[in-house]
Amino acid sequence: MPLTILKDDEINDLLNVLTVDELESFRSVLKQALYEYSTGTQAVQDGEIQQPHRTSVTSPITGCTTLFMPSCSTDGLGMKVITLSKAKRGNLPPPVGTPEKASVRPTGALTLYSELGNPIGILHASTLTAFRTALASVCLLLRRDTVKNITVFGCGEQAYWHVRLALLLRGSTIRHVNIISRRFDSSRAFVARFYKMATAIKEREGWATDTKFSILTTGYTEYGRLLQENLRSSDVIFCCTPSTEPLFDHHILTNHEGRRRGRLIVAIGSYTHEMRELPAELLRQATKAPDKTHVHYHKHAVEGGVVIVDTLDGALKEAGEIAEAGLGPRHLVELGELVMLQRITLQEDDSSDDVSSLSNASTFSATSSEFEKLNLNGPTKPAMASVYGSQESTPTITTTHAPSTESDGGSTIGTGSHSRSHSRSSSPARKGSGGLLSSLTPRSHRRSSSQASVDRRKKKEDQSARWLQRGNVIYKSVGLGLMDLSVGLRLIDFAREKGVGTVVDGF
Repeated sequence: MPLTILKDDEINDLLNVLTVDELESFRSVLKQALYEYSTGTQAVQDGEIQQPHRTSVTSPITGCTTLFMPSCSTDGLGMKVITLSKAKRGNLPPPVGTPEKASVRPTGALTLYSELGNPIGILHASTLTAFRTALASVCLLLRRDTVKNITVFGCGEQAYWHVRLALLLRGSTIRHVNIISRRFDSSRAFVARFYKMATAIKEREGWATDTKFSILTTGYTEYGRLLQENLRSSDVIFCCTPSTEPLFDHHILTNHEGRRRGRLIVAIGSYTHEMRELPAELLRQATKAPDKTHVHYHKHAVEGGVVIVDTLDGALKEAGEIAEAGLGPRHLVELGELVMLQRITLQEDDSSDDVSSLSNASTFSATSSEFEKLNLNGPTKPAMASVYGSQESTPTITTTHAPSTESDGGSTIGTGSHSRSHSRSSSPARKGSGGLLSSLTPRSHRRSSSQASVDRRKKKEDQSARWLQRGNVIYKSVGLGLMDLSVGLRLIDFAREKGVGTVVDGF
């Protein structure tokens, strides 16, 4: 049996030029794996799908943590080993006297085996992990009515792939991407990756010609005000940093003004109880039971009554935000219970552009040489000032920054594998949560004795659909080994189709 070896740059080159159809082939296998994991299919009950607890070791020399994550499915076996830097303390510098530890880009490898244990692939894990994490997030992104303004915390690989896949799938509607980070240089390099992409790719994906990229750094004197403005105007917020403190004050999004707009908030950077990106108050508001006796005088976006997670067991065991907010199983619902819902269609509020119209591409004429000519360190640095062309055919980058010597708050990889009860048919979040998701038990598991009960179920499903389309949706991911296994196996097949990678016969 041949063994395929894929280096990180080979994986990056393959994934960066995916067409929408090719990306859908990856998303389909991921959706199926998540669905089987969450809904208690026969494969789970029989033990054919397994997620043992991950183990970890920490180097006393570098301070880096190495995670060992096995997984098993009907398609094969996988073991991912990945090393991460020590978590950063939000936007703050390390305490005085704290010894400096090594800062490394998350790195490692995923080894894949056939059902009989024969090695079939060794894949570098950095880009693969960031890609599969973002691939799960876009399952929710594709449900949203409006995706025009995106805010992303961090400028590492996780942040890159969340923005990259958003532009691939919703590029025709996205008008503003705001990057919030600790260091301007890293943010500028992050934006350059998009600016230097081939014009043919942008045209094929249908990127809007007036898409604007902005940079906001924590050292800027107007940071607090601009942070609030950006978050409140955002349709989607990606949190991709290994922070140990919330990235923003909860009042920005929990007061009356902040609750007027529905948003998709994705938090994937924190993966231990000591780490958190979202304020606990935001999660408590999202899961708070509605007070039917209270008269609302303000317009609020729909709340679902739950927080979406990739793995219930993992989120309860490892997610700092979940623990701090005091959430339990009844407050959570797994992504795998939602990915197969087909009732929702994309419909922009004031535009007919959507995923189906990506072929209507527009000219994107910016070149990489133009980016290198930009004077981003001039004598004046006004807040959100346009640095280069506002021409119709050119995207705009805006910068708000101040010189800083702090380390970059870029992303890390929050991943993991977790054991689960094989007898569980679905997430406990369905029972007693009081949220919109309480009716989403798979149809094959429910029996209706009357048309009235069918109508009630349909009404609740419609309410859930509206929530996923335009309500306040929070998705917390700590990582799931099955995601690596399913996407990794598809990547091997895809690489062989494209003739990429090193193939060792008779291994």
